[in-house]
Order: sequence, then C-alpha cells, then structure tokens
Amino acid sequence: MAKIGIIGLGLIGGSIFKDLKRLNYDVIGISQSQSGEHIYKNYEDLKACEIVFVCSAMNKTLEILDKLEGILTTETIVTDVCSLKTFVCKKQRPYVFIPSHPMAGTEHKGFENSFEGLFKGATWVLTPFKNTSEEKIKKLVGIIEDLGANPLFTTPSKHDEAAAMISHMPMLIAQALFHSAKDNELALQMASSGFRDMTRLALSNEEMAADMINMNHENIQNAILKLYKSVGELTSGDYEKLIKEIKIQRSKMFTKS
Repeated sequence: MAKIGIIGLGLIGGSIFKDLKRLNYDVIGISQSQSGEHIYKNYEDLKACEIVFVCSAMNKTLEILDKLEGILTTETIVTDVCSLKTFVCKKQRPYVFIPSHPMAGTEHKGFENSFEGLFKGATWVLTPFKNTSEEKIKKLVGIIEDLGANPLFTTPSKHDEAAAMISHMPMLIAQALFHSAKDNELALQMASSGFRDMTRLALSNEEMAADMINMNHENIQNAILKLYKSVGELTSGDYEKLIKEIKIQRSKMFTKS
C-alpha cells in the first residue's frame, strides 16, 4: 500500500488519519499540536510519502503548499481539503497537485473530535488540472473511495459557487439567525429543536468560518440574492404546491438507496 502523509490533524485530517490506520495503510501525521505514534513535526518526514493530504486551515494552505515544493518529488500526489478551490488552483506545482474538498464535517473541531467513518457516504469533490495524469487521479480516487466517500469532478469556479449555496451561505444564515434573536429573551426561552437545528452551523470552527466569508464573499452574496428571490416566490405564489415540490425533491436527494 502507498505511504500516506497528512498535514494537520484537526477534525478532517484526524479523521483521515484514523480511518487510514484502521484500513492498515502506512500513514504518518504532521502536527504541531498533537503527539503520538506515527505523528511528527517536521515536513521532511514526508519525503517517502506517495500521497500527502494538506488538512490545514485555508489561510495557511498556500504557505504549506509552497513549503512542500522543496521537499517532495515530482511524482508525489498532493491534495488539499479546503472548502474553496479557486485560490489553490491559480498555480501549478512541481509535484502532482490534485485539489479536492470532502463534503463532510461537524460543528466541532480538533483531533479529539475526529473519528473513523466521517467520510462514509460523503461526496468528495475533485478539481484536477487538465494535464494531470489519469493514473495519478485514479490512485487518489482509490484512497478516497477506501475512506467511503464518493468522488465528484468539477471546475474550481463551479465548486466555489456551489459551495456558497449549500455550505457557506447556510452557515452565515445560521449565525445571522441566532444573532438576530439573541436579544429577545422570550424567544430564546421558547426556542426548541427547530431553532436548535437551524442554528447548529453557527457553532462552526471560527477560523474556518472567517476564511469562508472573507474568501468567497461574492459567491455568498449571489447565493443570498437567490435565497431572497426564493422567499419572494414562496410568499407570493402557490405556497402549498411549491412546498410539495420542495418536499419531493428534498426527499429524493437525501433518501439513501
């Protein structure tokens, strides 16, 4: 099996690390905050790896990708897990860089909250450069599928637009919803499961949330405009008919075969 390195052992990196160990892969972690068996601090320990996952915060990812240029071979496969793809795709690398984004996570953060099975049934988006060899893509896809995820290919710009609609905007709306209700004491006393579920994303990792908002704000603004338009259509149209259509479509999306 390929030797795999993981930089950053937070929720995503830690979960990849634990899953690959369970699958008996030869895996090492690079972390400045964690210690233990097969966990190191020096990037030089990645030299023998065939595949490297960069699982750092988005605002640190480019710096790490730059550092790896002086360490890894031209045959090493490197992928990131950032929830934005355009900013990491502006430059090709001397190693085989295949940008990706696992659509999985929780409102918690850190290695202590990582767990085996996080990616089971999840979509894992890949945005490879056009000249990337099929053999290298297949090798990375094989790891992703071993983690239980389903690969999906698209372009960086389409990914970022879609991520704003189904991930970044919902997080911002959840935060805004809680912020708007926080001074209404009666509302907070009355709040129950519906409000709790609607505002769960307000608990998202603060650093990750700030990166999403700052780096994808144009797509988020466009997504909010589309949301506003949908609210208008629901409130001024045949509400019962539209809701029935929404329920059918949503049921098809989230019903597992």
